[in-house]
Amino acid sequence: MQIDQLRSAMRERAASKLTFRSPQAEDGSDIWQLIRDCGPLDDNSMYCNLLQCDHFADTCVVAEIDGEIAGWISAYILPGEPDTLFVWQVAVAEKARGRGVAKKMLQDIVSRDCCADVTKLKTTITKDNEASWALFRAFADRMDAPLDHEAHYTREDHFDGDHATEHMVTIGDFGARKSAAA
Repeated sequence: MQIDQLRSAMRERAASKLTFRSPQAEDGSDIWQLIRDCGPLDDNSMYCNLLQCDHFADTCVVAEIDGEIAGWISAYILPGEPDTLFVWQVAVAEKARGRGVAKKMLQDIVSRDCCADVTKLKTTITKDNEASWALFRAFADRMDAPLDHEAHYTREDHFDGDHATEHMVTIGDFGARKSAAA
């Protein structure tokens, strides 16, 4: 019986339609709830997520499965570094995991016109966040770019001992390994 249930679930998952779009201000509360459901992500205020959806819609992405929000990436182009996209947060609902949703969302963002000059990506990751390390290593491979990291926001200096050190991850320049090999 379990095999039949598994097959049925796999067929249902394959039939569900995955789409990507820029967020709208009205998505703010749903995204806030998605982030809360995807612990151990840091909760932002609902207002913060509303602002991300409104002010940074061009560089953020929502993934939907059959019209329901199932993924979110907040990102922005760094002030003073128009060639660098900073990824703030990645959230994928349990029901959407295992489908490469996060990778597809990253690719959606960097493929947009607003990112035409982007050749690097930065993000911060704690040492123990294996899923994020895997995602960004795969992205670096896809973009044929080196990945470097160093401790950036430290437990003691920036988080009063209440949060693990965040390592600044830099991916890029995109295509740099291919260019170096030529």
